Amino acid sequence: MSIQMSLLKINKNSLVEEKVKTTPENVKEANEGLFRAKMTLPAAAKHCGMTQKEMKMTFLEYLKYHPVDYENQTTEN
Repeated sequence: MSIQMSLLKINKNSLVEEKVKTTPENVKEANEGLFRAKMTLPAAAKHCGMTQKEMKMTFLEYLKYHPVDYENQTTEN
């Protein structure tokens, strides 16, 4: 006995995600998430409502104007 699933019962409207409006707050959160490695690039781009290419360009600008706030630790053997 096989169970057949009809594709006609799937609501196409529920499969489409709502578009996110790009705001300075969303972009700041995404850039900080990328900088701290708390977000992946696709997740950050989705968070902002940008394409991945736009997010890359925005993050590169973020890196230009935000100094490093950590120290490199080297181990000597």
